[in-house]
Amino acid sequence: MFSKATEYALRATIYIAQKSSEEKKLGIEEIAKAIDSPKSFTAKIMQSLTKDNKVVRSVRGPNGGFYQTDKERKLSLRVVLKVMGEDEMLDKCVLGLKKCSEVNPCPMHFQYKPIKQEMMKMFVEKTIQQLADEMNDGGVFIKNKKR
Repeated sequence: MFSKATEYALRATIYIAQKSSEEKKLGIEEIAKAIDSPKSFTAKIMQSLTKDNKVVRSVRGPNGGFYQTDKERKLSLRVVLKVMGEDEMLDKCVLGLKKCSEVNPCPMHFQYKPIKQEMMKMFVEKTIQQLADEMNDGGVFIKNKKR
């Protein structure tokens, strides 16, 4: 549904919320390994997430790294989609038609509409912290397990 970059951005954001603090910053290698993403690709994604300290904060230098404060952890998942330029995906026609509407519906419009509304609700209401808490509770994961 989303690009690989957005999938990794969501995973990185959740991992950073779970494992970081202002005192404990995470390095790019740790994040890339934790979310099963190439290091260089992760670095590029982190540039987007740290721009203007919107979703993740960063500090340069030997004691630097990435972290989140309570303010960023309280953000909804939709903010991550916005930063990655994919928040409009939640509003689009499932078949990619530009003029799909109630008046001019695609064949899947009415079946997909309630699903789309639930997804929108989830991305607006779920916070980064809620998902980090679910990770801490166990039973959910953000990295594919090796076979």
